[in-house]
Amino acid sequence: MRSWERALSVLEALCERGQAAGQGWTLDTELLPPHQQQVNALENQGLVELACREDRAELSALEGRPVRWAARLTPYGHDTLTYGQSRPRAEPSPGEAASDRQVVELIPSQMAALRVFVGLADQLRVPPADGLAEQVRTASCDHGIKRWRLHLTQEQMESVAYGLWLHRMTGSAAEANRFGREYGVVYSPAWASDNPSAAGGAARGGTGVSG
Repeated sequence: MRSWERALSVLEALCERGQAAGQGWTLDTELLPPHQQQVNALENQGLVELACREDRAELSALEGRPVRWAARLTPYGHDTLTYGQSRPRAEPSPGEAASDRQVVELIPSQMAALRVFVGLADQLRVPPADGLAEQVRTASCDHGIKRWRLHLTQEQMESVAYGLWLHRMTGSAAEANRFGREYGVVYSPAWASDNPSAAGGAARGGTGVSG
């Protein structure tokens, strides 16, 4: 586990135990000494506050026993934890990409349409494939060629085709046509089953579209 991952795990533990305690503090009996040492290191970074003598006296009165050590997150620690739990994932290099994923590069208008599609997930009867919204959120942009790069599973690619089909039906076919030409994945409701899904209505191999 890398150092920042260890730090996040400690911050998460402090947050959970502080919330469970009700008063925000994690007490000496709730963390092993090695973890307490990690907390002490995080104090030096301003992420954690250790209880002073007055705080320990108040906690001792509440607990009915001597409290010799207690810690809680500072606002900076809270924000670090919040950001860390939602941070963009590191983009894998082509050699590290999972075997079931394909590198897909989208032009800005395709990416804009895809953002609308995943943003409507809660309102759609055929929602985006699992993990597609995360791929959109963490996509990187190669500003030299003005392309957004994503690493998609086959199911996610078919879901993209569905989203671009919706975009096509409401104004512009260029984005769906380009995706079909470059990746051979297109959507048509004629291919959907009685219980339609974006993947069920997508086909691979050949564009199936004009333009």
